[in-house]
Order: sequence, then structure tokens, then C-alpha cells
Amino acid sequence: MRFIVLKLPSFVIRVLFYSAVFLFPVLGVWLASSLVAYINGPKLLTVFSGILLFPMLPVLWDMRGRKKGKGAGTLTLGDRITLRTLTLNLVFLGLLLALRPQTSFLALSTRGDWFLDGMQGPQVELARSGLFTAASRLEGLYLRFHDNPFDQYADTAQNSPQPTPQNRPAGQMPQDSGWPWTGVGLHPAVINLPASAETSIDSVAQYIASQEKDPMLRVKALHDYVADRIAYDAPNYFAGIYPPQDAETVFQRRVAVCAGYAKLLEALGQAIGEEIVYVTGDSRSSTSDLEGQGHAWNAAKINGQWYLIDATWNSGSVDRASGFTKAYRTDYLFPPPEVMGITHFPKDESFQLRSQPITRGEFLRQPMMRARFFAEGMQLVAPMRSQTDTEQAAVIQLQNPNGRWLLSSYARKGSTQSERCTEGATQGPQITCALPTSGTYEVSLFSGDEQYGNFAHVGQVEFNRR
Repeated sequence: MRFIVLKLPSFVIRVLFYSAVFLFPVLGVWLASSLVAYINGPKLLTVFSGILLFPMLPVLWDMRGRKKGKGAGTLTLGDRITLRTLTLNLVFLGLLLALRPQTSFLALSTRGDWFLDGMQGPQVELARSGLFTAASRLEGLYLRFHDNPFDQYADTAQNSPQPTPQNRPAGQMPQDSGWPWTGVGLHPAVINLPASAETSIDSVAQYIASQEKDPMLRVKALHDYVADRIAYDAPNYFAGIYPPQDAETVFQRRVAVCAGYAKLLEALGQAIGEEIVYVTGDSRSSTSDLEGQGHAWNAAKINGQWYLIDATWNSGSVDRASGFTKAYRTDYLFPPPEVMGITHFPKDESFQLRSQPITRGEFLRQPMMRARFFAEGMQLVAPMRSQTDTEQAAVIQLQNPNGRWLLSSYARKGSTQSERCTEGATQGPQITCALPTSGTYEVSLFSGDEQYGNFAHVGQVEFNRR
């Protein structure tokens, strides 16, 4: 027994060493190849990047060492290759995770299963699930370098509201939610708000409360006021400079970024006893990359149920060329959690309002469809990933029971020049874009009531043409 106890430490050390010898090269090959797949490198390069770390570079290193007379000694060829493979992979993993932790997490979370593309079956899905579970272990490192500038306005009180999961079928909302608000404009109380009632946050809230007794419509009216009266601060947003976003400052200046919209709506609710809270997290849109960017929005408890609201996204649109374009909408006023969760990922998972919250990796892998796409009755059939490989054409399949007219266009990622996929609008279940050359393309969908009318952006999918 004593002999076994004495041998145990050396046995444990050997197990740990050989585990590291196996594990780190596997991780190095996986990360290197996933990064190449993520940036749409050639498949040959994807495979080569893995071979480079094992065995190519270790063998070349050993050959160079032997030429200089440094290969002799007690170590065998296998020992030297093993140690050099371990060293190279440790250095590669260490440098990449230290210098590019966010890119590493994104690559593994979105393309970590690249070698399973086109494969199906229970074993494949089990393997895919295991890979993405392993990728999720890097989320802590990712978050360490992923600051949200709008967290500073969040309520840090210990008794801040914690919503409970909504026990209802996916995508289904209570009948009184109003979503989608088809043909519904600004609340009359906001349209007819007298100047005498617009002197303070409290007076605005009290006037709206006096004009609307229905709790759901009252919160809508508060949302409408914020979405209609506040202009988005596009110049400061694109400059990365954020003036104070507290409710009072925003009310006086009438300009804000997302935090200001959300703080003003929260303050309006507090003035009349409506439970509207400030939520922070990440959002993805047509102006951001797959990883998204820091954002702030709201959640409201109405008649005992929690709902999600984004007054910023309902106020208009923003781009570098034209700045802010005012355009009131209700797409992000009480949408189903599954719809909101495609573009919004809260820091506090309870504000997903899902009985089974999704992980950040699952959030990143979703195609970036807008709420309007679902509000108009459409459903995406394929692809079901935010980034998809194709040999030639980008193909999007969908259900369109309401016969919406659809236009589509494609553009190289990072380019402002786009081309139409088809000459005219279609109502068909499939859209095909013939991508001209290899590269990464963003395919955008636009929906309209009429074949030759106005069209609104409803979604975007990224394709890698090999």
C-alpha cells in the first residue's frame, strides 16, 4: 500500500503531462482551422493550418536543431517531436487567446464545427454539441475584453427585478400584447400632448397616464413618446463618444444613444408606478459584425407578465452617410422573446424571458433576421446559421404565407456596393443569389406590400463562397 501511495504523485504527473501532450495540439489545430473557416480562407488552407502545428512545424524545428548539432541527447525522436509540438501549440494558443480572445471565441462558436459541414445523424449532432459546449468555455475570456459602455447606467441595487421565465410556446405572445402592431401608429396621447404637459418627465408621464387607463397601451404610449421625441445621436455614436445618458439630460437635449432612450423610458415608467427596467447586453444589426456591440433596451412588467421593448430601434435608422433618419415603428415593442433574442442578447440571462435560455454561442449562430420578418408572418427555413458556406450560389428558403413581395441583394462584406440577386421582386419560397467570385458576402432581404412599392430591410445572412 505504501508503495502505491509513493508512486501516485508520479503517476498523476504522467497522466497530466500526456493529457496536455494530446489536448493542446488538438486545441491548437481546432482553433487554427476554425479561424481560417471563420474568415473564409480556402479549405486547403483550413486543413493546412492544422497540419502546420502538427506535425509540420515540429518536424522542421527538429530537423533544424539536428543540423546545428542540438538534436542529440537522451531524448528520442518521438520525445523531441512531442515536446516541440506541445511548445508550439502552447505558444500559439497563448498568443492568440491573449491578443485576439474575442476573435478566437467567435471563430470557435460560429465555425468550430466546420469539418462536420454537410454531415447529418445523431452522432454528428452529438459531436457538434460537444464542440460548441467546449467553445463556450472561452466566453469568460471573451467578456473580459468586451466592455459595454452602457452598463454604467444599470441599476446595481440588490433588489432589482428578476423576471421569471415565461411559460408559453416559443414565439407565442398573450393575446393582449398587441404584437405585431399592424397599422398602429403613435398613441393619441403622444400626438395630442400639450406643450404645458411637456415641461418635465413627471408631467409627461402623468398626462399620458390620465389619457390611457389600459396598462398595455399606457406603456406603449410611454414608449411612443420616447421613440418619437428623441433623435438618435449619430455623430457621437460613430465617433464612439457618449455624452451623459441620464434621463433628465436626455429629456432636456432630446438627443441620445440607446442608453438615453432606455433610461428615459425607465424614468417615465417610474413616475407613474409602471415597472419598466433598464437592460444591457449586446445587439446585432446590419451595421455590426457577427459578434454584435454593446446596447441597452428595456423590459416591462404588465399585468404580471414581462415584455421586451427597444425604443431606440423603433425610432428610426442610422448610417454613416446620412446619420439618423426618423421613422417610428413598433417592431420591437413587446415582440416574442424568441424574436427579440435573435438580435438582442442581455447580460442577465433572465431577461431573455425564455424558459430555456440560449447561450452566447447559440445567439451568434442565428441568422440576423429582423423582427419585421416574423411580424409579417414569414419563417426562415434555411440557412439556419449566421455564416454559411456555399460552392457558388447563396440560397435562402423561407415560408411566406402572406405573399409578401421580396427583394434581395448581395454585397461583399465590408463593401457599400451591392447588387440585386434578381431583377424584380418575388413571392416565392426560395431566393437564389449567384455570387460572382469566392469571398464573404452579406445577402440582405427586403419586404414590401406591393411588387413595385416601398421595401424595408427584414434580414441578413452571411455566405462564404468557396
